[in-house]
Order: sequence, then structure tokens, then C-alpha cells
Amino acid sequence: MSRSKAQQRFPEIDPYDRGLLEVADGNRIYWETSGNPHGRPALVVHGGPGSGGRRGARTLFDPDAFRIVLFDQRGCGE
Repeated sequence: MSRSKAQQRFPEIDPYDRGLLEVADGNRIYWETSGNPHGRPALVVHGGPGSGGRRGARTLFDPDAFRIVLFDQRGCGE
């Protein structure tokens, strides 16, 4: 049985850039980017309140076609 495009997973990849974004009141938000630096942007939004970004979500996007940008909710994650 073949997998639908919605179920397709790509190999695990590491971010090529990451950092902490300074926001209000001295808080920082972790962000990272992986995939193709010149690809179409794909923004991975974190889950619900109190959770960070799902690192496994990188596998939902073709890393050759997309620049995958993931960030954590303030005070959560990395």
C-alpha cells in the first residue's frame, strides 16, 4: 500500500542555524531553521500553551524544497 502525501515523512535533518530572539521583558524565544536556505518558507508553529516546537515536524517538509523555520513558545522548549 502506498502512503499518501499527507503521511509522507522525510529524513531527520539538523538545523543549519538557530538562536534566541530577545522579546519583551527580558524573555527569549528559541528559533531554528533547516532545509533549503533558498526554499519556500514553511513556518512550524508550536503546539498548545506550555509546549515547545515539535522537532519531528521537520520530517513533514521536503528539505530540498522548503526552508523550515521552527520556534518555541516563550518560556518553553530549548
